[in-house]
Amino acid sequence: MAEQDLPKDWFEFMQQAWNPLSFPMPGMMAPTANVEEIDKKISELKTVENWLKMSTGLVQMTIKTLEMQKAALESLRAASEVAKSKKSS
Repeated sequence: MAEQDLPKDWFEFMQQAWNPLSFPMPGMMAPTANVEEIDKKISELKTVENWLKMSTGLVQMTIKTLEMQKAALESLRAASEVAKSKKSS
């Protein structure tokens, strides 16, 4: 990494590490006193959480589908080898 890209202070570095997309993080230095702002943030985070759960479910389903395809192909390959060995006997 080029030296000019290094953050000037530790807080900036940590904020970039924990928040790479630079979403505002109002509670990092001082707690937010506005209840409506907190409710809005909770709602946004729940939306993100639900999206991540859905994405995780889709990835898990894709993995299971690929595992089933692999097992089916392995079964077909094994059956084919058995059939070949019976023909040559």
